[in-house]
Amino acid sequence: MKLKSVFLVVLISAATAIGSVWGFAKFEESKYAGVQEPDKLPLNYASFYGKQNAADNSIDFTSAAASATPAVVHIKVQTKERTVSNPNSGGDDDDPLSQLFGNPFGQFFNGPRSYRIPSQRASGSGVVISEDGYIVTNNHVVKDADKITVTTSDRKTYTAKVIGTDPNSDLAVIKIDAKSLPYLVYGNSDNVKLGQWVLAIGYPFTLDVTVTAGIVSAKARDIGIIGSNSDNNSGASSAVESYIQTDAAVNPGNSGGALINTNGELIGINSAIASPTGSYSGYSFAIPVNIVKKVAADLIKYGAVQRGYIGAGFIDLTNSAFDRQRKFYKIPDSYTKGLYITDVAKNGAGAEAGLKKGDIITKINGIRVDNSGELSSVMGDKKPGDKISLTYLRGDKENTVTLTLKNSLGNLSAMSAMDMVNNSLGATLTTLSSQEMQHYGVSGVKVTNIKDGAFKAAGVKEGFIITDANDTRVKTADQFSKIIQSSNGNVAIHGIYPNDEYTYGYRLNLNNDENNSPDDDDDGN
Repeated sequence: MKLKSVFLVVLISAATAIGSVWGFAKFEESKYAGVQEPDKLPLNYASFYGKQNAADNSIDFTSAAASATPAVVHIKVQTKERTVSNPNSGGDDDDPLSQLFGNPFGQFFNGPRSYRIPSQRASGSGVVISEDGYIVTNNHVVKDADKITVTTSDRKTYTAKVIGTDPNSDLAVIKIDAKSLPYLVYGNSDNVKLGQWVLAIGYPFTLDVTVTAGIVSAKARDIGIIGSNSDNNSGASSAVESYIQTDAAVNPGNSGGALINTNGELIGINSAIASPTGSYSGYSFAIPVNIVKKVAADLIKYGAVQRGYIGAGFIDLTNSAFDRQRKFYKIPDSYTKGLYITDVAKNGAGAEAGLKKGDIITKINGIRVDNSGELSSVMGDKKPGDKISLTYLRGDKENTVTLTLKNSLGNLSAMSAMDMVNNSLGATLTTLSSQEMQHYGVSGVKVTNIKDGAFKAAGVKEGFIITDANDTRVKTADQFSKIIQSSNGNVAIHGIYPNDEYTYGYRLNLNNDENNSPDDDDDGN
């Protein structure tokens, strides 16, 4: 649907972990709060009509700004030229004849099999969260970066390394080698109120640190931007969106910067703007700090986010984009709020608690969850093993059950970054032993235990040995995992099969939800 009053286009993420649903709602344009450095700063005059002071009982932002700005840093990234596979191009890469002669018809209609992205320089912002140099920012700021440079408020410059990234929440943690840094104290985003004054701090355009003020306009916004932009933040398979919406001015370069309250506490990470031009045009969106806290802590401890899943697919009854699904499931028009369960994962937490297809989730831990954004807000900090109280409607009867959340593999244990990659690919990856390398004459990674996932969808067969991915030689499973995590969701791999003279190529599409689910509803929770 097109909302003429707000010109922005965002694609609702097709399958989300804890809140989004299938389909799409259209706005005219939605942008991340940008990372591209403009060639020239577009400046315009702005009228100023005086100010109030404490004698007028106005809010004083000076203390909060003074305490918070030293903890917000400028991030600059450089990316080398790289090759990206085109999932729409024709040809069967596992066919030796296709390798020899190609498929001109597929390339004619669908474009080349791969294309090159030139080297780029970009910038964003970040928030120091510990005195020893841990910094939280947006995933789309540091994604694909070959070099990350951080400039602190005292104008010292450091080279940063990526600790972990989470495309599903658009968050990342990086680290610099520094001590005794000023850092921001976490607030509580659950306590944020509509109409509350907030400050946005970051490095917009090519300017130095900048502070803007506004109010909270809305909470638990699901705008569908995560995973919808292949250049910025694709690779998200289970998007978590529950944004704080404000009217504080946020512009390109503000991504990853701080949203604080008047006490100087961090309540969100600025991430996106609604704009017809890519610059501020009325509304900005920040990731709530309660989600930030959980994601950052997990990335630092495990290298991957530990999410707790209910184990049920659902559609959002408040979203008119899902009218087709409503008709398919024959949902009565009288049901206008909540999350309609379309399927329940076998051996999942929901199944063990007795949830069934047709139930409508209405509350989590006594808190109303009328839509997917509110569910993301409540579930965003939950991990495997956490117990929750879930209230649902079955017919006209309200029921409440207690269930223990599980991870995406259906158990309670923590998952490493490698576990996450193996799960999304649908296979086990093992580094070739020295004996195997000598026997096959190559180094690489063996693919075994193939099940539903990207490998199976691409036609990869048991025993395949990956020797390179996205034009990079692959020697270890950990190296391949990092290539997957830093990719845009489309990965070109080449390798061999034991006792086969040919080299084979495949294109893995980690953004294709058909890899794991044939239906049209959200099965991430």
